[in-house]
Amino acid sequence: VASLRANALPRLKGSFLSMNLQEGRAAFEAVPWVRHAQLRRVWPMRLRVRLEEHRPPAYWEARTDGADAATEASAERALVNSFGEVFQANLGDVEDEDLPVLAGPPSTAASMLQMWRLLNPAAEKLGEAIDRLGLSGRGAWRATLGSGAVIELGRGSAPEVAERFGQFARSISQVTAQYRSPLLSADLRHADGYAVRLRGVTTQSPGKPVNRKR
Repeated sequence: VASLRANALPRLKGSFLSMNLQEGRAAFEAVPWVRHAQLRRVWPMRLRVRLEEHRPPAYWEARTDGADAATEASAERALVNSFGEVFQANLGDVEDEDLPVLAGPPSTAASMLQMWRLLNPAAEKLGEAIDRLGLSGRGAWRATLGSGAVIELGRGSAPEVAERFGQFARSISQVTAQYRSPLLSADLRHADGYAVRLRGVTTQSPGKPVNRKR
């Protein structure tokens, strides 16, 4: 409410009859957390305002400097709403500080949010969550789980990547149980399975995967 009074009300011009409703709508939509505004006159002397608020399911990091979006490099952070639209707001006002981060090329936020929604249920079956989802300029996906494990998902359509990750999620617990060691990373870009690295496992030569499984 305070933000609306400070940012929108001073921009409203004219009287009840002379006010331009389109300009009034733009004044309200310029407020950071407002996605859409509707204004209409209610006779004899009232102005009814209906606001739709941005609801952010994720943070957004756009890559515009040629950096690989799948890396953990720092970038200016914004927010993504539930429609996949990027918007700027005070990050300190976000109620849920544990939102996942989507990091990718400009104009890919909507497709990345869709991918996160496809992948996260499989991660939840492992007792995990995808804390960070990256997309490189070449179309390669990378997911970082809540435990810190990094999953190279590779390229492909959303259904292809989701199926690849689903197969991994259904079988990785067998691998970690066998070695009694937590997962550090996994590479799903192999045609015949996936490669994993587990913490504290030294039975393999450096640089070689601990296990491959489909």
